[in-house]
Amino acid sequence: MAAPKRIAVFRALMLGDLLCATPALRALRAAWPHARITLVGLPWARELAQRLRSVDDFECFPGWPGLSEQAPPGQEAMHAFLRRLSARHFDLAIQLHGSGAVSNPLVARFGARRLAGFAGPGAWCPDADAERFLPWPAQGQEIERLLALTDHLGLPRRGEAMDFPLRPEDHLGARAWLPAGEAYAVVHPGARWSSRRWPAERFAEVGDALSRRGLRVVLTGSTEERELGSAVAAAMACAPLDLTGRTDLWTLGALVASARLVVSNDTGLSHVAAALETPSVVVSCGSDVARWAPLAHERHQVLWHDLPCRPCEHRDCPVGHGCALALDTEAVVHAALGRLEAPRDAALAA
Repeated sequence: MAAPKRIAVFRALMLGDLLCATPALRALRAAWPHARITLVGLPWARELAQRLRSVDDFECFPGWPGLSEQAPPGQEAMHAFLRRLSARHFDLAIQLHGSGAVSNPLVARFGARRLAGFAGPGAWCPDADAERFLPWPAQGQEIERLLALTDHLGLPRRGEAMDFPLRPEDHLGARAWLPAGEAYAVVHPGARWSSRRWPAERFAEVGDALSRRGLRVVLTGSTEERELGSAVAAAMACAPLDLTGRTDLWTLGALVASARLVVSNDTGLSHVAAALETPSVVVSCGSDVARWAPLAHERHQVLWHDLPCRPCEHRDCPVGHGCALALDTEAVVHAALGRLEAPRDAALAA
């Protein structure tokens, strides 16, 4: 395939999903260093795109019928979005979003000369571009799934690590909350879906166990999760530093980077910890562990309970949340203390 000059990459998903795509974006950049690569993503992703060396430009995706991450806007807003992309005259548009049932016809409307991406069973892809489409992998870790497409396009890999670029000012922002050298653990009890959340009182028990080991416990989360953070803080015997809703993405990342440990649900922050090589314990409720567990198993431990209903497709569990309740506090505390005792570079030495 001739080197494209203008590339659009469609990946309109949340934080962890986009971080998992950064190795594939890096492969695109290395293969076509002179191309202008535009990420088409959700509004929140603009600030990450601006820091990625693998991305030159960003187009805000307004939503589309059938894609659940963002409610679709009115017809005029969707048509304006497509007109704007068509005017960019992309040489190649890559569907890096998923299996393609909805996203392939959408990306075809970007007006690019050529298309590439994934096509699950029954998903449409244009006959003229069929050789650049890969069957959506039914199994495998998400980073590997996405790199399978760049492999298929003949683009050499540039590693599997995720990119989360921090700057000196981010660390200064973190130091405004915690002085340099203070040992602390980040506890992140939130998740976008309630079906992915371990009970708040159990996070509180883990927080107290970490406090008894001499660590300051820092609670984190989004503005929408302030009530949840308050519930965890109220249930703890040892007073934590509750920063729920009080940090931006980059200050939060800097806090994670300097933490001794992160304990979280299987959510975006767990991928931030993996990207920054901070040891973590991930409580996985409902999600597909094989798909979303960090690749560095020596550094990151995922705890989960298998049930026939996994992976769960529900925002709110309709059957009693057994996958979460089956994971007791003792197991999570044991895993957390084990991560603290392991050398910080254990994964690199393995």
